[in-house]
Amino acid sequence: MNMELSRRQFLGTASAGVAGTALGAFGFADIEAAYASSIRAFKLLGTTQTRNTCTYCSVACGIIMYSNGNLAKGEQADIIHIEGDVDHPTNRGTLCPKGAGLLDVVHAQTRLKYPMLRRPGSDKFERVSWDYALDRIARLLKDDRDQNFIAKNEAGVTVNRWLSTGFLAASATTNETAWATYKVVRSTGMLVFDNQARV
Repeated sequence: MNMELSRRQFLGTASAGVAGTALGAFGFADIEAAYASSIRAFKLLGTTQTRNTCTYCSVACGIIMYSNGNLAKGEQADIIHIEGDVDHPTNRGTLCPKGAGLLDVVHAQTRLKYPMLRRPGSDKFERVSWDYALDRIARLLKDDRDQNFIAKNEAGVTVNRWLSTGFLAASATTNETAWATYKVVRSTGMLVFDNQARV
């Protein structure tokens, strides 16, 4: 079909189309309300954002965790979404496959949530309280240090060494935390001190 269209007819038709579209865009029609009602609510609306560091490796990528409860108000918080922190200088919002799967780790049924102890001769672990676990760790460290601390070497030089126990630190921490950890470990005389980044 061959249709004759003059320049005047083309401009008139195009102008009418632009005018109708503009009127609709300016809110003279109910299309915006209908469109808005068809969009579901943003799933992170009303959640609490918590910035943290990914725990997988020594890169220390920044993450943002979204929970649907507020612990400050005494509500039960449940993490529903984890994403990279775009303001973090290390990863700028990106995450590796392990970091992208953090939500599955948080909700894993096999994830360790409490301190567990396997007593000598037992074939199973039992749940203990945090107070008991921390007190036991402190007691065992103190007893080992008292038995194995070397104040002076054979030449009588003060060395203050503790060689029978080592410490493995986390690499995905802030500089301040790493500095405090280093000072505490070295102040006990521990020489065996390594970091997860080299493991």
